[in-house]
Amino acid sequence: MRIAILGAGSLGCVFGGLLADAGHEVLLVNRNRALVDRLNAEGLILDLGDAGRRLIKVQADTVCAPDAPVDLLIVLVKSFDTGTALAGARAAIGPRTLLLSLQNGMGHEDLMAPFAAPDQVLLGKTYAGGTMTQPGVVIGGAAGKKTFIGPAFGEVTGRMREVADAFSAAGLACEASAKIIDLAWNKLLVNVSTSGLSALTGLAYGPLYALAEVRSCAHAAVAEGMAVARAAGAKLDFVDPDEPWRLAAEGLPPGFKASMLQSLEKGRRTEIDFIHGAVVRHGAHHNIPTPVNATLVAAVKGLEHRITEEAKNA
Repeated sequence: MRIAILGAGSLGCVFGGLLADAGHEVLLVNRNRALVDRLNAEGLILDLGDAGRRLIKVQADTVCAPDAPVDLLIVLVKSFDTGTALAGARAAIGPRTLLLSLQNGMGHEDLMAPFAAPDQVLLGKTYAGGTMTQPGVVIGGAAGKKTFIGPAFGEVTGRMREVADAFSAAGLACEASAKIIDLAWNKLLVNVSTSGLSALTGLAYGPLYALAEVRSCAHAAVAEGMAVARAAGAKLDFVDPDEPWRLAAEGLPPGFKASMLQSLEKGRRTEIDFIHGAVVRHGAHHNIPTPVNATLVAAVKGLEHRITEEAKNA
């Protein structure tokens, strides 16, 4: 397949690297010119833990302007940049291009809908992770981490199954599912368990999981999310708030950092509105109180404001 990845940061490099290593034609799109130049000149170093360390030849650019539409456009930019990024990638989108969001949080189908027909819009939820330790060097957590994709509107098609099969063959275990909205709620609960707390404490998963107080707060945030999800009609895989908390760190190294923390460390906005904020919004719609998630939203937004202002003034 011809694949382009919008927002090829740490997770995008895990997907793009493994797909390129499997023989697909992959374009990694990242606005960071220095990173793009390094990837093109030296390749991507992907550290997969027990699965070894690979040097993978990749193609990267700061813009998504291929000479012809791609088969699959994976969207991994920050949620608030989705519309702008897709507007700049129109050359990659044709009548048969599948748009797949692998972004954190919920609500991305509405942001993608203006750019393709309903049967071209896919939602995906992945439990794989990645941390870029230096430009072009990524620790990838893919072993045993499932990815689910499915139609935002309509039914699963043969082309969607082909994408899932290609992912699985590349080492990214994937399943095409008609229940992607339920799966989105399940993944949201996993994000809720660690995202805000990792961002606020500045802790990687090793020390984060060593604190009983953090675990208790995570359980409370997830419990609110579970109540909201059930009120929204979602069928959940979890019956205990501890399950998403444990799943979030399963198979990942102690030095792994939640993407929300990685954003703050780079002086950037977070996706708090699409993760904990989604719980708060849906909770308000269904009259479910969400005080823990609302507090996490307020605290992260305050920290985000301070850090991004400091980055501007540096």
